[in-house]
Amino acid sequence: MRTVLILALALFGAFTLAAMWQVGYVGIWQAGLANWGAAQVLADLVMMSLVVLLLLQRDAQAQGRRLWPYALITLAAGSLGPLLYLLLARGGKPRGSGGGSAA
Repeated sequence: MRTVLILALALFGAFTLAAMWQVGYVGIWQAGLANWGAAQVLADLVMMSLVVLLLLQRDAQAQGRRLWPYALITLAAGSLGPLLYLLLARGGKPRGSGGGSAA
């Protein structure tokens, strides 16, 4: 799973950088608002980003982690925030957990 997350983060990060290089941050939003179809796709992506952030908030609270850095990345760069959160969250055990196994 970690390899898939690293690959997704690297490939989508490169894709995002290429899009930013070509049209800029404002250009991405302008394209997303160019017509009703594009606006619907953009609205759907924003809605899903908010849903993912709500789910990540639960996980972050359970693990004693801060969500705000990943939320900022999500608001600025979409799925890069949740991908980074998952990559780093699954790399170790939650803080304060003992090393023992649960019975």
